[in-house]
Amino acid sequence: MAVCACSLAVWKSLVSSPACLLQNGGLWKLRLLEELEDTWLPYLTPKDDEFYQQWQLKYPKLILREAGSVPEALHKEVQEAFLTLHKHGCFFRDLVRIQGKDLLTPVSRILIGNPGCTYKYLNTRLFTVPWPVKGASPKYDEAGVAAACQTFLRLNDYLQMETLQALEELACKEKSNIDAVPVCIGPDFPRVGMGSFDGQDELDVKSRAAYNVTLLNFMDPQKMPYLKEEPYFGMGKMAVSWHHDENLVERSAVAVYNYSCEDDLNATHQHCVLAGLPPRFSSTHRVAECSTGTLDYILQRCQLALQNVRNEADNGDISLKSFEPAVLKQGEEIHNEVEFEWLRQYWFQGNRYRKCTDWWCQPMTQLEDLWKKMEGVTNAVLHEARREAVPVEQRNEILTAILASLTTRQNLRREWHARCQSRIARTLPVDQKPECRPYWEKDDPSMPLPFDLTDIVSELRGLLLEGKP
Repeated sequence: MAVCACSLAVWKSLVSSPACLLQNGGLWKLRLLEELEDTWLPYLTPKDDEFYQQWQLKYPKLILREAGSVPEALHKEVQEAFLTLHKHGCFFRDLVRIQGKDLLTPVSRILIGNPGCTYKYLNTRLFTVPWPVKGASPKYDEAGVAAACQTFLRLNDYLQMETLQALEELACKEKSNIDAVPVCIGPDFPRVGMGSFDGQDELDVKSRAAYNVTLLNFMDPQKMPYLKEEPYFGMGKMAVSWHHDENLVERSAVAVYNYSCEDDLNATHQHCVLAGLPPRFSSTHRVAECSTGTLDYILQRCQLALQNVRNEADNGDISLKSFEPAVLKQGEEIHNEVEFEWLRQYWFQGNRYRKCTDWWCQPMTQLEDLWKKMEGVTNAVLHEARREAVPVEQRNEILTAILASLTTRQNLRREWHARCQSRIARTLPVDQKPECRPYWEKDDPSMPLPFDLTDIVSELRGLLLEGKP
């Protein structure tokens, strides 16, 4: 389901069935473009007689609330909040990874949401600027930023209530076998009363509308000469090409508030964002799939990995409780998760979060300390594997348990280091330039292992070959 405050276009389901083709992505897109050659697929707008019929048939869960249905005071607050964040330089183009290439998004973004939450798309993890939920007291760099975050929390609450009502209305219609019609378009369409649900239905509905983040977007098409043309319908320039939103809870709703211009729907269909002409802000409220994307989650993972530490000497040397292969493998996998899903993701975005809040500074310091202790754990495992007294079979089990993770670590370190030095990375403003962190020079006395693991990986492979009968 999507809840929007915008105008929209609906494509016709004609000979080529473009709606179905776009649902299937990749190869279908290429086939569709080949079939089209120099022609465009037809589409409908509200001026066409078939528009509302197609909406009813194809997109019954796409809901539009006209601007006039939203409280005027909320409009004013939200629009002022957009402008405040823009004035303070809080919107950033993301350096994303697509098919092995780094690209800057045309649209500038900022993620606001529950403290400690993240949202990952196109291999890039965004970290929330926290809104002030009950029990949290985030600090902001500017009073205006604090007020803006409070406003988007209010907007989130409002859109959540709207979504819950819409879901209940749709459920009522389904139970009454009433043909689904777009719930929304104004005074000519009656609103169905609140329905009654059993406990499980109510929990399901609430979870589908439990928005925990909003991804704010800004674009000014007049300053974006590099935008691509929409390839299927000839609708003009696109700010965001056809795609599915990633990292969402299955069957969850998406609510979109637009301030001047256009937007579009997710789980079964792809959507694009047309550039239009005037500058445009949007607040896209989502139920991000955060089971592996919160600060609490990764701290628990660190705790799990370090449960195997018996003690740590003053010089940093670590002794382990167990050398069981399953324990070692799990520890090294968590080691990689902390380094590449959290630390390097965060520092690859430079110091941009400091423009809004220092909320992530202490957690990142904590994670880096825990990661460094994991470097000590790896060193202890290597020390054990090199001991001559260790039986060959046991050595082979240890090597087999850790080799894949260390090989992945070396490959990813090389990749992230190269990304931080890339030409496109060097074009970013100073506070947004990617930082290759953690990084240390060879023979750094504070680190138990080198940054470059090439020699160690080669050594382990050699030991493993030696130990085979």
